[in-house]
Amino acid sequence: MFVLILVGFAATDFVITKTLSAADAAAHLLYNPIFIERTPSWLQGQIVITILLLLLLSALFLKGYAEVVGVATVLVVAYIGLTSVVVIAGLAYQWSHPELLEGWWSQISSGQYSLKHAPLSGRSIWTALAISCLIFPKLALGMSGFEAGVLHIHLVRGSGSDPGNVAGRVLRTRCLLLTAAIIMSVLLLGTSLVTGTGTLIPVEEFQSESVRGKAVDRALAFIAHGESPFPICRLFGPVFGTVYDISTILILWFAGASAMAGLLNMVPRYLPRYGMAPEWVAAYRPLVVAFTCINLLVTWIFRADVSSQGGAYATGVLMLMTSAAVGSFVNIRRRGKTMSGLSSGRNLATLVAFGSISIVFIYTTFANMMERPDGILIASVFISCVLSISLISRICRSGELRLQEFRFRSEADRMLWTDLCAEHGFRVLVPHRPGVRPLSLKEVEVRRKHRIPENVPILFLEVHPGDTSEFQNNPVISVRQESGRCILEARQVVSVPHTIAQIAIELGKQGHPLDIIFGRSLGSSLWLAVDYVLFGQGDVPNNVVDLLERAVPAGEKRPDIIVG
Repeated sequence: MFVLILVGFAATDFVITKTLSAADAAAHLLYNPIFIERTPSWLQGQIVITILLLLLLSALFLKGYAEVVGVATVLVVAYIGLTSVVVIAGLAYQWSHPELLEGWWSQISSGQYSLKHAPLSGRSIWTALAISCLIFPKLALGMSGFEAGVLHIHLVRGSGSDPGNVAGRVLRTRCLLLTAAIIMSVLLLGTSLVTGTGTLIPVEEFQSESVRGKAVDRALAFIAHGESPFPICRLFGPVFGTVYDISTILILWFAGASAMAGLLNMVPRYLPRYGMAPEWVAAYRPLVVAFTCINLLVTWIFRADVSSQGGAYATGVLMLMTSAAVGSFVNIRRRGKTMSGLSSGRNLATLVAFGSISIVFIYTTFANMMERPDGILIASVFISCVLSISLISRICRSGELRLQEFRFRSEADRMLWTDLCAEHGFRVLVPHRPGVRPLSLKEVEVRRKHRIPENVPILFLEVHPGDTSEFQNNPVISVRQESGRCILEARQVVSVPHTIAQIAIELGKQGHPLDIIFGRSLGSSLWLAVDYVLFGQGDVPNNVVDLLERAVPAGEKRPDIIVG
């Protein structure tokens, strides 16, 4: 359930990322005078452009994943390159004109924060830092690239000769995340200095009331178009600005590619594993079509409005990053219990650091939810859909045989199992719940009630449930002798009825079908059904009958079930 809730938040994040990015790209396109002058009126609607951009992106994914990565690489390099030109030129101009930053710093020191509603009042540097911490949730979206990077960790190769090498995969993953952190941090700090209020861009150009300022939602483009009152760079002007606008529109449009890639990697990795989705979910193209339909529906519901989707986007991003921070903290804490000495001291320092980071993100997430409650409401819709669809799928698929493979505790157990299947020495299989009563009493009762002679051997089966959240069954088989009785054990099973049916089918494949003898399942029929769906144990005899009827259509080859 916890995983499904996180998947719901992740779906919120990635679906809204795609629709919001396309809507933002459409808004930038509609601000461009060249586009307005040269396109028909029917193509100048926010919803129409957003839908077209989403369809084009989905068409690229239908073409192939490698093609999308290739286009994304070109666009990202172009956008970061052009943005770097703007940032470096702006910082160079500020370096040669130190009075700009001095004036900005004096404004901050005097309490002139250029905020419409400052959360605190005061003139000290501590007040400015406190305000920065309080408005940090708005800045946290600048780190949203991390969740896309983390979601692609399983695609990282260890080395060319050994792609599965764990040490190499960890090293390359750290390089991936470090690269993302450096790029985002440098650009975030650099653009903050370049576009700082009252430096290269006048204060009034950031105002959105009465007369909308030219720098609102396009501060870097404002500088790239040469609209700043300062001669920052001779390169900046209409031509460079238009090229920068094109790169911005393309990168916004293609930001949805990372979201789609995240969904395509996340859903087949989690939901089918728990039986919470039909088998076609693991297929690439049907999944692209399904997510495209969802994106179009979300776009239509929100009328392709950027601001109305911002709350859900922020909530999804922050929930994922908060859960990752808390998960890392818990992992480090568990690891620290096995350490001693110097390693333990280092682990404590790491634990304190991750604990502090977790607190920051917990605060940021709740602050965002308080400010934008619509985000958690929209996320709740996605979570409800994931939970309901997953539960329905699990119930509908609970009748599948689910066997992936038989595993064995040792090679000797494998050989004994092979002998049991080939010799046909046992024709009676009696499932026995371990720990309820002694096996000797169970055998006496079974032989008496079912009139089984002493010379007829009985094979006892003990089934030990493992992680019942899993869907595919991979039981670990072992065989032992105890007081002259042959006992077959199956451990780490996801469902007791499935395991019994699978073992009975396998034992009877090369000979006559077995007789499986059960006691009655006591208790409420409703609870037994719920127990079966959720925990894989309820109403075992009837569920084994259903499974065998589906798996072995020919009645004469089907094991017989005897309940008494």
